[in-house]
This record gives sequence, C-alpha cells and structure tokens, in this order.
Amino acid sequence: MNTISWQDFERLALRAGTVIKAEIFPEARKPAYQLTVDFGPEVGVRKSSVQITVHYKLEELVGRQVLGVVNFPPKRIGPFLSECLVCGFYREDGSVVLAVPDKPVPNGAKLG
Repeated sequence: MNTISWQDFERLALRAGTVIKAEIFPEARKPAYQLTVDFGPEVGVRKSSVQITVHYKLEELVGRQVLGVVNFPPKRIGPFLSECLVCGFYREDGSVVLAVPDKPVPNGAKLG
C-alpha cells in the first residue's frame, strides 16, 4: 500500500450530501443508477453514475445521505456527465455498498 501525506489527503474534497433524485441509467454497460446529490450551498447539486443496483432500490435512495468526492473533474460515461464520485465499498462479489454517515450531518460537511 502506498502512503500519502496529510497534505495529499487534504486535497480531496470528501463531502456529505443528500440524494435528491435517483434514476435508472439505461445506457450504462453494467447496471447503474444516475444520482443527483445536494452537497450544500458551497458545492451545490452534482450528478453521479453509481453501480449500486445489487443492494439498493431506487425508491430507498432519495433522502439518503452519501459521501462523495466533489473535486474530481467531470467524467463522461456514455451520454451522462458524472460530476462527483459517490463513495462505496466493494464486496467480495464485486457489488458496492455505499459509504454513508451513520448519523445525519449537514449537506456539504467535510470528512476529516
């Protein structure tokens, strides 16, 4: 495992946000959703493509808080422009479980 400096970690903008919209991403090569996440007034609303269909249904995502990296450059995924990386953990079967705050925090709260 490579080590990083504290300054490297501080360069990541890891923020809490609330999912305000979740849709199926029909053009994705692997089953995925398109999420719209409110990261608070400083960051704003961002969109992300997420491959979390194994463990989550669309209707349970809206209103859920997530953790996201908000300072990556946008990435085109087919016809969709992903504006942040919603974080999760890979399980042994390759499925993804969301990384989330265990108690409510303000949208835009920094992980530190």
